[in-house]
Amino acid sequence: MTAALPPRPPLDVDRITAPAGWRVEVEEATPSTNAALAARARAGEEPGLVLVTEHQTSGRGRLDRVWETPPRSSLTFSVLLRPDLPADAWPWLPLLTGYAVQAALADRLPDIGLKWPNDVLVDVGETGAGRKVAGILVERIETDLGPVAVVGVGINVDQTLDELPVALATSVSLETGEPVERTGLLSQVLGSLHGLMGLLDDTEALRRAYADVCVTVGRTVDVHLPGGEVRRGEALDVDASGALVVGTADGAFSVAAGDVVHVRPA
Repeated sequence: MTAALPPRPPLDVDRITAPAGWRVEVEEATPSTNAALAARARAGEEPGLVLVTEHQTSGRGRLDRVWETPPRSSLTFSVLLRPDLPADAWPWLPLLTGYAVQAALADRLPDIGLKWPNDVLVDVGETGAGRKVAGILVERIETDLGPVAVVGVGINVDQTLDELPVALATSVSLETGEPVERTGLLSQVLGSLHGLMGLLDDTEALRRAYADVCVTVGRTVDVHLPGGEVRRGEALDVDASGALVVGTADGAFSVAAGDVVHVRPA
């Protein structure tokens, strides 16, 4: 029988450092911070709210995948933003968010990179698989005052192996071998996201920065397209729109929407 884990400490709300213009609310349990924040946005909530939950019970990732977390084991939060962007630049939001999370964790996890478009991986190595430590889900919500972005982030912080949902997942504490103080890490991630928002004004600089830490580029990938088609090729680059450029024997194509799987070497 597995011994019971000691109680995990809650986030210390008084010590969370919120970036200028942002405000943080922490709830004990929430089905989905993205869904809760989207509802509040439609009801007139002002941008800048960061909604954090200690226990997300019905979270969603991309393609409606479930993202659930044991109580007080993760950082699960959503940020409400109203970016001043043209419609064709909105796809950069999840890429920027992933880049900001990667930057915030890089001092603790040196072997960390981004899987296009929105997974944060560690220890990718020669297999190309890596272990997922964080995921991003950005949703565009229409309101009476115009579109807003709900930027959802889930970081595995203190989970044990038994608490992780899949074999290729990991947590910050498992990778470092040390307990992680979540309050300080939350402040660090929020500061990174806020501080890097200016890159949305220079998407070419963002493209270069993202591509530099994107472990998908250079790998053989299977692209699962929305219609069910699967195409295999080499990920060549990230283009000016944030799409993944994949090369095949028949030529290159760009992937703006679809699931990308790193293919393990034979």
